[in-house]
Amino acid sequence: MRKSGRGKWNKYLVAGLFMTGLAVFLGILGFFWTPYSTTAMSAAERFAGPSLLHPFGTDNFGRDILSRVMKGLGTTIVIGSLVVLFSAAAGILLGAVTGYFGGIVDEVVMRITDAVNGFPSILLGLVLISIFGNGRQNVILALGIVFVPSYVRIVRSEFIRLRDADYISRARLMGVGRARILFVHILPNIFSVFWVSVMIGFNNAILAESGMSYLGIGVQPPDASLGKMLSDAQGYLQSAPWYALAPGLTIVWVVLGFSLFSEGVRRRG
Repeated sequence: MRKSGRGKWNKYLVAGLFMTGLAVFLGILGFFWTPYSTTAMSAAERFAGPSLLHPFGTDNFGRDILSRVMKGLGTTIVIGSLVVLFSAAAGILLGAVTGYFGGIVDEVVMRITDAVNGFPSILLGLVLISIFGNGRQNVILALGIVFVPSYVRIVRSEFIRLRDADYISRARLMGVGRARILFVHILPNIFSVFWVSVMIGFNNAILAESGMSYLGIGVQPPDASLGKMLSDAQGYLQSAPWYALAPGLTIVWVVLGFSLFSEGVRRRG
């Protein structure tokens, strides 16, 4: 393997690609196929240990844990992706406008972001969920709002750094429109910095969604959720440790995979 550096592969990137690729593949596969139905119950198979028929065992309702992990993984990845898409898009728009133009708009937006950042993200998310109500759509909206300020700050700082660059000054003299300067001349040049923050935000979104589902205010039954599976398994840690092991290790795998991938991208760039 070649040494890490600009434009080269490195061990972090390779490991991250493998781990995230496997997670995304299993998550997508779970939407179309699982070894067993994720909702079918069987009293005769309650708490069956790991076996060839049920590699991860079964839960307190006799449901196949592997099937539910696959479905829950897909749900978590989709929610995390939508949260990042929403918050990153809003962060780019607000950060670009405030960073390039400054003035009163910048002051107002930054004071709002300071106020939002003054709250722990998970606490603010819980407050918003209490207002919006339970369910995956409201989790996406709440977490999307919570994560916007972090993207605003990153984009704003990069636009402030680049707005007076020579090539931007030349573009102004040539009569290039402001929208084109913002989103064609400046925005592409901040992606190397912004991409790493997106990956970190994805990890945070996954952990936040799992935490909310664990508390019972995220994905609602009968839909599978890694966080809800951990919550349900809490009372059976001694009698059926595999119940918690599978969803717990899956969350760790996904978060670690995206962390390695983001580190690999940073070292490569």
